[in-house]
Amino acid sequence: MNMLKNILFTFAISSVIALSACQSNTKKLPIIGDKDIVEKVVDGKKVIDTIYPKIPEFQFLNQDSVIITHKDFDNKIYVANFFFTHCPSICPTMQRNLLKAYQKYKGNKGISFLSHSIDFKHDQPHVLKEYATKLGVDNDQWQFVTGSKSDIYGISDKYLVFTKEDENAPGGYDHSGYLVLIDHDKHIRGVYDGTNAEEVDKLISDIEILLSEYKK
Repeated sequence: MNMLKNILFTFAISSVIALSACQSNTKKLPIIGDKDIVEKVVDGKKVIDTIYPKIPEFQFLNQDSVIITHKDFDNKIYVANFFFTHCPSICPTMQRNLLKAYQKYKGNKGISFLSHSIDFKHDQPHVLKEYATKLGVDNDQWQFVTGSKSDIYGISDKYLVFTKEDENAPGGYDHSGYLVLIDHDKHIRGVYDGTNAEEVDKLISDIEILLSEYKK
């Protein structure tokens, strides 16, 4: 009888562990942003579809004076943020923290990083190149880009990042230090405080979840 109880107990524990593992493996990140519910006709039947916001098409000049577009990030997970090279406040901490994620995934062609400079006057490609090199970026997996004020500031809203010229702010620009996780379909799947080491660890953890999602 005791042997039977032990067998049943072991089976129960194994089932719980298996169930927990299954639940862990099926964990998915939310899609962030206001969604639209639309009605359409498929095969003569009305169906309800959910449309999630996407990062729009873009075109910027990178640190190597090469035009990059949204297509360079097709079928990739990428992390985006906004900064400027002579920022005296949050940028140094944010970029050093993001460097941790870059170093972890360096060489993984399925993961990229995209930093937009909000100083469209000063941060020309050669300035961005010097900045990237000093930071420790030595491949094209992390892109540093510049563009017109309207293009950079306009797309920051799509990433849910606040950006503004402000002569009273340190360095003349004000912005939030979010790191934004984007999936293969250009959906936002996570937003993290780039100045907080624990938040960056959460970003890395969520990248792993997203990677698992695409392995299925």
